[in-house]
Amino acid sequence: MNLTRYATRAAAFFDVDGTLVNGTTMFDFLACHLDACGRPEEYPAFRQRLDGLAQAGADRTRRCRAYYEMYKGVPVSSVAEEGTRWFAGRAGRPGFLIESALAEFRSHAAAGHVTVLVSGSFAACLDPLAEHLGADVLLCSRPEVRAGVFTGAIGTPMIGAAKADAVRRLADEHHLDLEQSFAYGDHISDVPYMEMVGHPVVVGSDAEMVGHAAEYGWPTLAGGREQKRSTEGMQQ
Repeated sequence: MNLTRYATRAAAFFDVDGTLVNGTTMFDFLACHLDACGRPEEYPAFRQRLDGLAQAGADRTRRCRAYYEMYKGVPVSSVAEEGTRWFAGRAGRPGFLIESALAEFRSHAAAGHVTVLVSGSFAACLDPLAEHLGADVLLCSRPEVRAGVFTGAIGTPMIGAAKADAVRRLADEHHLDLEQSFAYGDHISDVPYMEMVGHPVVVGSDAEMVGHAAEYGWPTLAGGREQKRSTEGMQQ
């Protein structure tokens, strides 16, 4: 990526699911993927499996890894093509994008800030969104690939502390001024990277996040229609 064209070194970091997009891109896309493969019955079975993992005490990283196991043996190119079709079908739906956060994104872009998407989802879902928005940088989960095929494995998903690590690396590599930067998120797991910037903003009405915003004096934005997060909490 080439960020040298920016006169300002401020950035605006945006979580995706629940912040810029209503719902959960990973799950919505997986349902479409399995349907396209003629295996729609596997989706509810997968959700039951995740519920079982959660009840057994599996952490969010383990549950996220279970998600990427669903793509084992599938060519990356075919998943990318499905992602393009999936996004094209969703982008025109009223309420798919959260207007309050979208307006902030556009405002930052117009101000010349580096715009960054930070998400636990993966490129198949997020590349079309990043292109649609004109985002400068995409920081996301990167499943393992060998010979152009997903292996079903992933190292560290882009969730929780991994987001903060990625933001720090990007800032160090491109000399971004985090004190002058902004961060938007809707879930408590976004806090580690949001508190790194000078201007964190909470999106939506998640009780824990609203409480955190009140305690630390963070501004809030109205969110979308689907404020209840999935029990897995792995999309952050």
